[in-house]
Amino acid sequence: MTAVPDPDVAAMREALAEARSALATGDVPVGAVIVDARGRVVGRGRNEREARTDPTAHAEVVALREAAAVTGDWQLTGCTLVVTLEPCVLCAGAILAARVPRVVFGAYDDKAGAAGGVVDLLRERRLPFRVDEVVGGVLADESASVLREFFETRR
Repeated sequence: MTAVPDPDVAAMREALAEARSALATGDVPVGAVIVDARGRVVGRGRNEREARTDPTAHAEVVALREAAAVTGDWQLTGCTLVVTLEPCVLCAGAILAARVPRVVFGAYDDKAGAAGGVVDLLRERRLPFRVDEVVGGVLADESASVLREFFETRR
């Protein structure tokens, strides 16, 4: 097993901060950041479905929208998306549409994961675009802990 590059860990810590900020709105605490080729964060997002009453306001989608606005391009070909939970099908579709070549995630989602957990939409060969690299399990325990604590308070 190879060591996770430090930039991935640093970006995941940023995504975890976004996830924790979602708690104030009652949203499921998932956070995401988009990092450009120089290592700068160009997009941030957290789940905002409750806050916006928007079923598409997942952390990844919010971050992708911000990154596209900041870079001035919907094609985020030089970027990496870092998210605390394995992307779902909705988010995987948005990632593919934005042409993001690299995805890093924390906790695996064995109920709705679309980066290998349930299906692997990000690397589906029959699609016209696929993600070049998917790295899962970066700070997975910490990412899962934030989610677990959120759901324990709701039971």
